[in-house]
Amino acid sequence: MMSRLRGSWRSGCRLRALAGLLALAFFAGPIMGCSMFNKEDDYVPEDPADKLYNEGLFLLNNKRDYETAAKKFDEVDRQNPYSDWARKALLMSAYSYYQAQKYEDCINAAKRYVTLHPGSPDSAYAQYLIGISYYDQILDVNHDQARADKAVAALEEVVRKYPDTEYALNAKKKIDTARDQLAGKEMEVGRYYMKKRDFTGAINRFKVVVTQYQTTREVEEALARLTEAYISIGIMDEAQTAAAVLGHNFPDSAWYKDAYKLVKSAGGEPSENKGSWMSRAFKGLG
Repeated sequence: MMSRLRGSWRSGCRLRALAGLLALAFFAGPIMGCSMFNKEDDYVPEDPADKLYNEGLFLLNNKRDYETAAKKFDEVDRQNPYSDWARKALLMSAYSYYQAQKYEDCINAAKRYVTLHPGSPDSAYAQYLIGISYYDQILDVNHDQARADKAVAALEEVVRKYPDTEYALNAKKKIDTARDQLAGKEMEVGRYYMKKRDFTGAINRFKVVVTQYQTTREVEEALARLTEAYISIGIMDEAQTAAAVLGHNFPDSAWYKDAYKLVKSAGGEPSENKGSWMSRAFKGLG
């Protein structure tokens, strides 16, 4: 990525020539009667875009001073907002902020890049930076999982918009992990309701896991817990279905053995009710 973002010397010369022309136009101001710039030493020329950009690269690569590097790249964008340097610097700013673990700054810069340059070959990487910035902030299941939700949404955009890129493959792996985390949060709350004997509340949480996160590692326990919860409120038909779905999809699961024992002890057998929401969620037992 670094090689793609380096500008050529010729491009830098053109930019400096343009800066010189702009400076001449600026000095023409006093002739038109602008009194506030009468003294030549009042004018402080801004740094050339290529100079700022290369200073940022030096700080990034040689000093590992990521935050200062990001600020250098921000200056390129501020001083030369419509230049090709600004486009390159904006992406490098996002990357530098990510390396500095300044995730919100990274997200803001990357979102701006995607908005301003949606057709750029590097927009896939900018979108990926948004996703992994949220992903790296995911906390354990004892905390709010809003960032996990945002990570999944941003990474799914990578997969949807840029399916043939290397970033899409990495995004898919991180999506799976983030979805496991979201399912884990639902399970934690569901277990809490079970302890409080709020079986309806627990069922609602476990239902989310089965319907929305059935490819995660949490789904086996969710089905076993549903078996227990439905037995506890006397809805044997659904308890038997939960156990049957669990046994069909995960026959060697320790959770299925527990669910089977629960149903047997309640006087039933694991059997599918085709009209159950669980059966529809798993498209039947076949």
